[in-house]
Amino acid sequence: MRRFSCAILFASICVVVAAQQLSTPANLHFNGRTWWEKVKVIADDKMEGRDTGSRGERAAQEYAIAEFQKAGVQPAGVNGFNQPVKFISRRLVESDSSLSLISGGKREPLTLGEDAIISTRVMPAQYVKADLVFAGYGLKIPEANYDDFAGLDCKGKLVVIISGSASTINETVASHHQTTAERWKTLKSVGAIGMVTISNPALVEIPWPRIALNRKHPSMDLDYPEFDETAGEQLTVYFNSEHAEKLFAGSGHTLAEVIEPAKQHKALPHFALAVSLEAKTKVETGEVESANVVGKLTGSDPVLKNEFVVLSAHLDHLGIGEPVNGDRIYNGAMDNGSGSALLMDMAESLKKDPVKLRRSVLFLLVTGEEKGLLGSKYFAAHPTVPMKSIVADINTDMYLPIFPLKVFTVYGLAESDLGDRAREAAQSIGVPVQPDPEPQHNVFIRSDQYNFIRHGVPSLMIDIGAYSGTPEMDAYHTWLKNRYHAPSDDLNQPIDLEAEAMYEEVIRRLLISVANDDHRPEWKANSFFKRYAE
Repeated sequence: MRRFSCAILFASICVVVAAQQLSTPANLHFNGRTWWEKVKVIADDKMEGRDTGSRGERAAQEYAIAEFQKAGVQPAGVNGFNQPVKFISRRLVESDSSLSLISGGKREPLTLGEDAIISTRVMPAQYVKADLVFAGYGLKIPEANYDDFAGLDCKGKLVVIISGSASTINETVASHHQTTAERWKTLKSVGAIGMVTISNPALVEIPWPRIALNRKHPSMDLDYPEFDETAGEQLTVYFNSEHAEKLFAGSGHTLAEVIEPAKQHKALPHFALAVSLEAKTKVETGEVESANVVGKLTGSDPVLKNEFVVLSAHLDHLGIGEPVNGDRIYNGAMDNGSGSALLMDMAESLKKDPVKLRRSVLFLLVTGEEKGLLGSKYFAAHPTVPMKSIVADINTDMYLPIFPLKVFTVYGLAESDLGDRAREAAQSIGVPVQPDPEPQHNVFIRSDQYNFIRHGVPSLMIDIGAYSGTPEMDAYHTWLKNRYHAPSDDLNQPIDLEAEAMYEEVIRRLLISVANDDHRPEWKANSFFKRYAE
């Protein structure tokens, strides 16, 4: 465990001084300072990065429960505030694992971490040897009359794809079909046994060297048979795009031939590859226990108090990993200390400045988000209140108050009238909203609201946004490159507390709007996700 450096202390002092100089509108219920004080606790080195099931995560959960209790939030879990969740952990033993390309009887060993990574999110078979086929983006979407597998023999083979989707497909639909479960449904339907993904350079958020650095960190899955969504899948591999040319050797095609149009989200060719892939794996498994933290504020209406508006965020992060510049603690101040602190700050605000809420509010801090949205997946399947009583989920995850607020990005803006209410809440403080300006990154299905959506609940996530081509968007991309899933997402980073205060105000106004409206939020008639509510 490292001590706070002078730089971190100075940064914290600067943030507090900046907060004292704010000229936030008088009608705001927040100033950013109480939120920041909570982030400083959650993202302290003492929490050791809050890995799922770790002592640091347990300490953060205990802190959250204490804050909820002070704010008058009542327990709504299974054991008090806690809803226990069991996981199985998997770690690849690289010394006993290997990848090789085979062509004409010749074997070319691949370097794990440099050339490719064997994923343990899907339990790999101990031995796989299979031919390869290239299937573009690897999507088969009947609703869009789109099929990357048409005329391609995939039976018993590994499918090579490039991440992303064609611009001709509705972005929301394309995102849904790129989830792990939907991917395997498609692969299984064409007889494939696994997948090799080449990262699309146009969509890279974390540089490959940093991904490779922590590849040995255990992955997790829910330890319940009902959640096994990839039964039968034998291998998942991620390939470094800078080394992926070797996959195309002898095929009559080149990597550039498919990478360049993929960057522009154009249609891609499909063809057999001339090389085979051999994989040998050894995986160590273990059992991990954690919990979702669930609390409630009971509504005032005799009937509507039996319905719930969920305010959610994930409390976990990546824990202690490989060092970057000598720092091994992945503090997760913004991801997702920001959203976790917001839930506590919101509860405190509702006690300090009470408002009559007709429906009840469920405060949900989930575990295992960084392992694949696992805590929210468990909660959505086994909610601690009746699922039919949940009218909406408002999710907060890494909303990045790192520059002045000019626009809110609302993920799910057009899917339900919850988006209309978010627009009204934002406009009430004079800030416009926009849909996702970079939908190819699939943010809408990459955070916990997606598991509520799959159970038919209108849901969305709001970020402090940036318009394309602006300095704010440049700052956002720089943050992703340098701090996202890195130890530098800590307390030593610039924070705009005025932007944060306005963000919390919009979440509060949206929460009140949904809690007090006579009508539950509803899916739009043309929403792809409406089917889950039917």
